[in-house]
Amino acid sequence: MGKLVLVRHGQSQWNLENRFTGWEDVPLTDQGRDEAQRAGVSLAGIKFDQAFTSKLQRAAKTLEIILAENTHSEVPTTCDEALNERHYGQLQGLNKADTAKKYGDEQVHIWRRSYDVAPPGGESLADTAARTLPYFESTIAPLAKRGENVLVAAHGNSLRSIVMDLEELSREEVMALNIPTGVPIVYDIDPDGKIAAKAIFG
Repeated sequence: MGKLVLVRHGQSQWNLENRFTGWEDVPLTDQGRDEAQRAGVSLAGIKFDQAFTSKLQRAAKTLEIILAENTHSEVPTTCDEALNERHYGQLQGLNKADTAKKYGDEQVHIWRRSYDVAPPGGESLADTAARTLPYFESTIAPLAKRGENVLVAAHGNSLRSIVMDLEELSREEVMALNIPTGVPIVYDIDPDGKIAAKAIFG
């Protein structure tokens, strides 16, 4: 049985500043690097066979820091923009609190958490899933199904789409799903791709 480990990147500079980030390539903060290092320590007992991340530096750096704590062997790593955060369109760079004052808390919550409502010029979670899940199902999931241990360092919404699929969450349930920064979610995956066990290392 393989392990599939999903980790949202550590705190980024724009997480700290409460800004919509999306595809903007912002770095980790000191706290974000610390979160990644703690995640690496918590995962040090797992020998990973392969690792995947997005094209954005906050996820790639998180993966690099985690793997620095994993001394079992060199881990082949693949970067692909299919794992990028959802694109927030015209909201990218804007302060979330200011945006809520302008458009209302409820509208901003819908843009951030709903399944099929996209922010202006951006992607909905459904749009994100449409690029993330085919890549996950063709490239990542088969490895776990055949017994490999796989680490994925990505983003809140690309990971929400994967968790929604794995855990068979409804559109209503996914609205309440929040994935914290730097906290590994560890699944045991059976040969049929089903979850045999789940643990949160944080």
